[in-house]
Formats: sequence, structure tokens, C-alpha cells
Amino acid sequence: NDDVLTKTFSKYPSFNMAKVIRDKSTGKTKGYGFVSFANASDLAAALKEMNGKYVGNRPIKLRKSTWKNRIDYEALLKPKTRPQKKLKVQPRSVLHK
Repeated sequence: NDDVLTKTFSKYPSFNMAKVIRDKSTGKTKGYGFVSFANASDLAAALKEMNGKYVGNRPIKLRKSTWKNRIDYEALLKPKTRPQKKLKVQPRSVLHK
């Protein structure tokens, strides 16, 4: 869980956070997580020292994330169009003839 990862990597001075990824519907872990560092030298040290070590009952495999800026600026500029809902016309009751 997040706490175990945090305790494991908090020995590095520039450690920021640790996050275990979970399935939204079941809440079970997906078997991977992310750890972030502010300093690249701590990242390199963690990759060298911690790769293959056991965290809990699992050996961990470390690699640098290939995360890129995920903001889609073109999608943000497009006007949002939603399909228009058809209004249901309720029949009028006849009180007088």
C-alpha cells in the first residue's frame, strides 16, 4: 500500500510521494505504483539500490516513468457540444369541454 512504499523510499532526501494504483471498481491493487523524487540523483540512487529488493512480500522492479505532459490543448480549445435532450411534452388534461 501507499504507506509501505512511503516508508521504503523515505530514506532518500528528495522523496516526494508514493502512490499504489488501484482498480476503481474493486479497490484491489493493480500490482504497480509510482514514486516521485525532486532530485534526479536520488532517483538514480533508488533505481540502483532498490531494484529487485523485496517490499512487503514482493520484489520490486524499478524504472523511470515515460510520463509526458498529458494535457490535450486542442481538446481544451474545442467548444464542448452535448447532444440536446428532447423535452417530453406532457399531454394536457381537459377540465372543460
